[in-house]
Amino acid sequence: MTMTPVVALQKPIDISIEEIESELRNIWRSQDSGMTAPVATRASTFSIVVYEPEEFQQLLGALGFYKGEIDGFHGPQTREAVRQAQMAYGLRVTGRVGEHTLAKLREEYAKLSDTQKVIKNPDVRGFNLSEAIAGHNPGRVITLCPTLGYDGDGITTQVSAYCPVQKRNASNLICCEYITLRGTKAALERAANVISALMIGELPKFVWWKATPNPEQGIFRELAQASNCLIVDSSYFSEAEPEILKIQSITESGTYIADLNWHRLSPWQELTAEAFDPPERREALVEIDNISIDHEQGNTAQALMFLGWFASRLNWVPKRYVHEGGDYDIRKVYFEGSNGREVEAELAATPVADAGEVIGDLIGLRITSSNLSANCCTILCSETTGCMRMEAGGGAQSCRVEQVSALSDQRADLILGQQLQRWGEDVLYQDSLAMAAQILQLRS
Repeated sequence: MTMTPVVALQKPIDISIEEIESELRNIWRSQDSGMTAPVATRASTFSIVVYEPEEFQQLLGALGFYKGEIDGFHGPQTREAVRQAQMAYGLRVTGRVGEHTLAKLREEYAKLSDTQKVIKNPDVRGFNLSEAIAGHNPGRVITLCPTLGYDGDGITTQVSAYCPVQKRNASNLICCEYITLRGTKAALERAANVISALMIGELPKFVWWKATPNPEQGIFRELAQASNCLIVDSSYFSEAEPEILKIQSITESGTYIADLNWHRLSPWQELTAEAFDPPERREALVEIDNISIDHEQGNTAQALMFLGWFASRLNWVPKRYVHEGGDYDIRKVYFEGSNGREVEAELAATPVADAGEVIGDLIGLRITSSNLSANCCTILCSETTGCMRMEAGGGAQSCRVEQVSALSDQRADLILGQQLQRWGEDVLYQDSLAMAAQILQLRS
């Protein structure tokens, strides 16, 4: 995370949930009367609720594998703790918390005594937002930090105000108000209506749900209804396919959804579109009857969204879905093309030696036609991992081959800064999501 020097108008102080608004008013009154320069500007652009569960760092801490801070950033120390836990419990060693690893951590945590379940790691969730956001947007940040353990203590609340120091001379400090609430999921659930009321009424309201969306969870429903835009990151989803269907259902209910993982696809979409810009290649689009997409193991969301985007642009109609499995966990989708011909799409989960923080990144794709005279063969390869599998088969020389450079930083908190500037209805994303949902509804 990008760290920026800050001016603390008020370091975090403990108060009751009923005292939040009055304490924030006191902070700004003391600032106004202090005759300090530059002048501090309080929340005036947006309110954002950040739901930050960070369950597995807490589980690893209680089980003795992780000694660091509960901070939500999965750096080398967290990944090493995951590897140690996977080795200790006889799981496949990946350094990532997938479905099986999380289930095992929960199982082992449940065996601990009440005393052992106490999380001793420092909890630093809340009171920070990346420079890309906090440096330009005076806002109110409400962080919800579900904690493991006993539910009897209710919710603890802290407030503060921090102002990133501007790199250029400026007459104003742009400040964020931070409200952090900690408690068990059940305790936070009971306070759902109070939490939604903390969002400033006349400003845009965002909810960044850093977990798998759960429409059956009361606090999720309350916050989704109160927000102008619900922000998710499908790279977090432990099982992307059912969660994509949930996201589509939420979109159909009228809630604006922004998936940060969708924005990671923009270099792939731009190069694909550019490959078919020449008129002779554009005419050959109708001849495409095969597309293969390789992605990192662990999450199919990017591959499904890219396929949804490509199929929706070419008006393909999904007809069959086949999960073949195997070493590459092959999924095949069959469409009816605009010319009535069958189109086959293959999604392959490919193991990589050094996976990054984002699970399921695209590795490569190949677009071809059984019509050998059609000028449409295109191969895109990740600059970091390459795609030898795509170039195999002897036809690569007749294909247009491009390398895809990833976004300069794919971290969710930095992509979020861009999203807050352009929130609203994204028709292209909605069309792609709807197509991905149609594909998934064919699963037997």
